[in-house]
Amino acid sequence: MPIDDNTLRAALQADELLLAAERTLLPSSPGTPSHAAPGIGVLVRGGRFAAVGPLDGVRAKAPGVPVLALPQTLLMPGFVDAHHHLTQSFGKALAFGEPSEIFRRIWVPLEGSLDAHGLYLSAKLAALEALRGGFTTVCDAGARSEHGLAAIAAATGEAGLRCVPSFVCNDDGPRHAQVLADAARFLAGSAAPTKERGLWHPSLAISIPEAASDAMLRDAARLAAEAGCALQIHVNEHLASVERSLVARGLRPLQHLHAAGALGPQALLAHCTMLTPDEMLLLRDSGSAVAVNPVASPWKGNAVAPAQLLAALGVRVGLGTDGTRSDAFRMMDAAESNQRLAYGLASGDSVCGGGALWLDLALRGGADAAGLARITGRIEPGLAADFLLVDLDVPELTPSWDLSWELVRLAAREQIVAVQVAGRLRLWRGWPVDWDARALLADVREVAARQVAAAPIHKVHRGG
Repeated sequence: MPIDDNTLRAALQADELLLAAERTLLPSSPGTPSHAAPGIGVLVRGGRFAAVGPLDGVRAKAPGVPVLALPQTLLMPGFVDAHHHLTQSFGKALAFGEPSEIFRRIWVPLEGSLDAHGLYLSAKLAALEALRGGFTTVCDAGARSEHGLAAIAAATGEAGLRCVPSFVCNDDGPRHAQVLADAARFLAGSAAPTKERGLWHPSLAISIPEAASDAMLRDAARLAAEAGCALQIHVNEHLASVERSLVARGLRPLQHLHAAGALGPQALLAHCTMLTPDEMLLLRDSGSAVAVNPVASPWKGNAVAPAQLLAALGVRVGLGTDGTRSDAFRMMDAAESNQRLAYGLASGDSVCGGGALWLDLALRGGADAAGLARITGRIEPGLAADFLLVDLDVPELTPSWDLSWELVRLAAREQIVAVQVAGRLRLWRGWPVDWDARALLADVREVAARQVAAAPIHKVHRGG
């Protein structure tokens, strides 16, 4: 008999859980796509997956823990957003219909005009949207405000969202030494939130290659590599940025990073929509990671990143939202559709990686790109218990023949019953269990209207 909602919600808040879902999304083997297996038991203890395997075997390891049977339910890892801007959520709809490089006319003026409370509300709104969309981890590419990091720390800590925040290392020459010193202190944990410290994974960022000196590109990459964290940079996103780099340096942005010594396993490069064959090999050979943003590409970009080809070459690839729409299922659908329209149709490729590829890039790929492969992204003993319970008893998935394809093309965030991060229930049927999201929305409406109106935003498209 299916368990009723109230009983299930209460049961999911226990310190120990033994979950027996109808299907559990597991990695087949290292380096291979995930598959949805029946008959699996998953023991959660101390915020981590303690045991995963055939139900009878896992039950024997925890005889005192009741089995929580979950018929017609998928247990899957939480999604990883490999590229976000948490303090830009007030302006997400302002970008509609705008030409590329909107950061100059919308994002920089907006973020620079928000006060500390506005930044906090923006980040918490974005954190709520992310959790509602199935993301349990988000990589933030850096706030353009002195109050931004504190706002992100407070907001994500309160919401219970795993976060990879970044300290922006843009420099103007004379500030080089001070910026590096501040970055080192940030990585050491001086800015960690007071709540949910285990969900805070510091990184560094440089907005675009031209925003930093070559010395800073090199030194920030070295600092990130030594700390074992990511260095996030927007690269080869728009035609304007590529041409500007060619005119100023005779190098494309990615080539500029290579010449400065900034590529490597620590590099998390956002977008990479405009790549030459040689640049693809640079990414592969350097071990750099790419955050492909499939919704941002048609909404505000010049091209679609060749994600399928990059993955086939062995480049580390994750998927990100770029703060556009925090819905993981629609993100995967956009990723697969973009590849089909931009590349698959022209080559007669009717598969375009299949559902398994896009599911893998949104889970394991995103965790790896963010530097969190040993922490999250898979249901595996020892990793953080970041997971979703997804309702399979819906018309869209009935009958079910290939769940990986169906999750990419047919599933919806409305099917997410529960979101758990580090073993704690954070959202139940789309709403937080331990804080008032409706009150947040009321505050956002009041504050955003006032602060966005005061920002020196320049929109090209006025709408109608």
